[in-house]
Amino acid sequence: MKYKPHDYQTYATAFVEQHPIAAVFLDMGLGKSVITLTAIYDLCFDSFEVSKVLVIAPLRVARDTWKDEIEKWEHLHGLSYSVAVGTEAERKAALSKKATVYIINRENVQWLVDSGLPFDYDMVVIDELSSFKSYQAKRFRSLMKVRPTVKRMVGLTGTPSSNGLMDLWAEFKLLDMGKRLGRFITHYRDEFFLPDKRNAQVIFSYKPKDGAEDAIYKRISDITISMRSTDYLEMPECIMNTVKVTLSEKEREVYDTFKRELVVSLNGNEVDAGNAAALSGKLSQMANGAVYGEEKDVFPIHDRKLDALEDLIEASNGKPVLVAYWYKHDLERIKRRLQKAGVLYDTIDNTDTIRKWNEGKIPVGIIHPASAGHGLNLQAGGSTLIWFGFTWSLELYQQTNGRLWRQGQKSDTVVIHHIITKGTIDEKIMKALNDKDRTQTALIDAVKAEIGGYNETYNKDPE
Repeated sequence: MKYKPHDYQTYATAFVEQHPIAAVFLDMGLGKSVITLTAIYDLCFDSFEVSKVLVIAPLRVARDTWKDEIEKWEHLHGLSYSVAVGTEAERKAALSKKATVYIINRENVQWLVDSGLPFDYDMVVIDELSSFKSYQAKRFRSLMKVRPTVKRMVGLTGTPSSNGLMDLWAEFKLLDMGKRLGRFITHYRDEFFLPDKRNAQVIFSYKPKDGAEDAIYKRISDITISMRSTDYLEMPECIMNTVKVTLSEKEREVYDTFKRELVVSLNGNEVDAGNAAALSGKLSQMANGAVYGEEKDVFPIHDRKLDALEDLIEASNGKPVLVAYWYKHDLERIKRRLQKAGVLYDTIDNTDTIRKWNEGKIPVGIIHPASAGHGLNLQAGGSTLIWFGFTWSLELYQQTNGRLWRQGQKSDTVVIHHIITKGTIDEKIMKALNDKDRTQTALIDAVKAEIGGYNETYNKDPE
């Protein structure tokens, strides 16, 4: 296929080529892979600045998306590649092949660094930079060991600060080795944050100081560009809808008792939460309608969300619907209810099912946000998404929504329903997602690429 780049794609490619360190924050659907591969091709075969590139990506994207992009576009056909996924023997064989671009999944970064194989890459591209936001993670520490040997670094993501500004330190430490946000996380925290939630001397969270956001954005702006799909693509309208369900007095008493006492008796069995994290998870389960016991037994609480789900599916008038769940017992209860309702469904968990969904052969597709992420295109199969259970992760939330709300969607309107149990942790999760999105939106706006500025800067005649 012949590549006819949009202005923003030309701009982004030029930015990567002209910045040895580049943070490229692109929304889903803007073509970050082809933008980066075009820059790689130019750096390898036009300016001869690069000869060996490592791409680190989520497993599905590493296995399929990057090689598919190289094979898809005519101008990239001279770019040789090798995909290093699978068994250790298969990975070593792939890394031993002569190629320009080597592609590996992020779970094997530590293995690669410790394998004894030469880490002689001129350029490293991290697809989904946000997956390196934890400075304590092994993949981060491993990559930092070899970071000084790499001449060019590119970080790609659409969700740079999914959990707030604290995420940015590790991401930019990988890119510039601490030049902009500091070499140590403690210094970054001290300069830009204040203790927030704490218990005596134990600090659980931090909040930005006044003016910290602007100061952080200013420091990273010289190596960062950001673009939103709504600014550059003809996106369908997206309607966010909330469907609230109400517990009965008896169901509410079960929920409130557990929240207050961290233990409740269900059918003669005690269900308890040992700590705050366990309490949060179990309250979320209860809001969905059931909860796990000690032995993974499932104790039903209510069917309020199942009733609402069935009503929404019926109201879709036969149009395909995608349902997002979080807990395994949610999946089992949804499947039982839909069978009773006579609705055909399938879980989106393999290539064959994805194909059937996109062909419109599955009335209800059921998907887990953790498997609905990067590189999965579902927009051909439907335009309605129903959130049955929720995730605290803004990245997973946005990525799942982006499976349907993206360029190529055949419908004029995408509808995203959220089934929320009133007065439960569901409401807090949605508020947290909205608050995180406001932080991230501020970051995107602060370093947003101006295409007009690109045209003035990069289209000048050489002096």
